[in-house]
Amino acid sequence: MAVFTEVSHDEASALLQSLNLGTLQELRGIQGGIENTNYFATTDQGDYVLTLFERLSHEQLPFYLHLMKHLAARGIPVPDPAANRDGDILHTVCGKPAAVVNRLRGKSQLAPQAIHCAAVGEMLAKMHLAGRDYERRQPNLRGLPWWNETVPLVLPHLDAAQATLLRSELAYQNHIAESAACTALPRGPIHADLFRDNVMFEGENLTGFFDFYFAGVDSFLFDIAVCLNDWCIALSTGESDLERSAALLQAYAAVRPLSAAERQLLPTMLRAGALRFWISRLWDFHLPREASLLQPHDPAHFERVLRQRVQQPLHAADLLEAVSA
Repeated sequence: MAVFTEVSHDEASALLQSLNLGTLQELRGIQGGIENTNYFATTDQGDYVLTLFERLSHEQLPFYLHLMKHLAARGIPVPDPAANRDGDILHTVCGKPAAVVNRLRGKSQLAPQAIHCAAVGEMLAKMHLAGRDYERRQPNLRGLPWWNETVPLVLPHLDAAQATLLRSELAYQNHIAESAACTALPRGPIHADLFRDNVMFEGENLTGFFDFYFAGVDSFLFDIAVCLNDWCIALSTGESDLERSAALLQAYAAVRPLSAAERQLLPTMLRAGALRFWISRLWDFHLPREASLLQPHDPAHFERVLRQRVQQPLHAADLLEAVSA
């Protein structure tokens, strides 16, 4: 992630020692992303990630951190927040809320094949099932209410065709949100940002999901759509890769079968996932914050994905039949 807040060696060392994680040997800022300040921290006991939260508050953060502990305790490979002697997993560094988690093994698979997509689908379903008894509740903070608030802020930066697409899609999603089918969608804690760079692999073996700081209670289908929109497309065009899409959805459904409402609304939710990230990238690109390592993503990418999802809908039945054929 981008470095918004500079953390000194001494400040990081004091926190790690208070967590009984050893003596700090190296502290290195992580480049990329736009939300939080992240550092790799290496001690004589292991490798960790120190995160300072730039937008999320002390009141919001327990949902995310305890969700990770909940999932880790149920065998889902996610970072496990470190606690101090009082059992606290939310800390303060440089006046900002902070957390320290173990660094996962492996590396991101940025050119996934069908086997990687299947692994993501299977683990995503397991994560959804493992989170069903998580008691804390917090909405997806980048859900429909945020879209409605943010679109007026980015519209002045768009040309006429882009503005027309953005307004029409937002109106469509508001209409769908009121439907009986949408109300019937199974819900629970979701990751909501499970892109290629938020999953670790060793070869073809999935070793972990991380960066849960967009998580919230929302429809499981939205989580699936976010994954399909990143793992299973051609990045240059936004077009769907049917083999990868089928592999991911089939592997997911083998663990948690899709409901009738989920099958019906997959094309709509794929549009919703593209809209969400187009809006957030427009916001970050045109209304940026300062940071010492800030690289905002190109919003045109998810504009292309959204246009593809509108013009060429992807149906659940077709994907599941393609896998079983």
